[in-house]
Amino acid sequence: MRVRKRRHAMIGEKIKQRRIALGWTQEELATKMGYKTKSSVNKIELGLQDVPQSKVVQFAEVLRTTPAYLMGWEEEAPAAARKVPVYGRVAAGIPLEAVDNVLDFEEIPADWKGEFGCLIIKGDSMSPRILDGDRVVVRIQSDADSGDIVIALINGHDGVCKRLIKYENGIALQSLNPAYEPMFFSTEDLITTPVRIWGKVVELRGRL
Repeated sequence: MRVRKRRHAMIGEKIKQRRIALGWTQEELATKMGYKTKSSVNKIELGLQDVPQSKVVQFAEVLRTTPAYLMGWEEEAPAAARKVPVYGRVAAGIPLEAVDNVLDFEEIPADWKGEFGCLIIKGDSMSPRILDGDRVVVRIQSDADSGDIVIALINGHDGVCKRLIKYENGIALQSLNPAYEPMFFSTEDLITTPVRIWGKVVELRGRL
């Protein structure tokens, strides 16, 4: 029994250390883990509640570390996360080119390769998957595969978050909400309008 209690306390302390390192409150971690309140996280960090193996794996994923670290088998935590800028809201009519207007910062794993930014979704065109006020982490790139969720610039600067569908004679920018019609652009439209991909959505983060 004492061994089990020591194990609970060790895992709880590791979870607490990673949470603090990421700058999260107990409430934020609870939300990311799917708990209704911070009570469960508080009990786990105090070593008062058992953490089954499946939850250890989930905690590791959420806390951007490894199960081995949380279990005490590895002494070193993974490399610190890096911060990426939150530029603003995106739906339509948002000037994404004003990237000097940084509202906030989000953290991503240090080992993610490439340039990233974060945007706040406005409106319900991507519901029910992406809701008004949600944040999306975007890998900045000029192309994406058909079916990817992307941030596209229309008229050179008006940003929209849509699903990219590619055709032989153009592309469609499709909402997930069926109440909105797809936006189709021919190959000629892509040049004359113009329309270009700003980046690919790689992670959805709920409202803060």
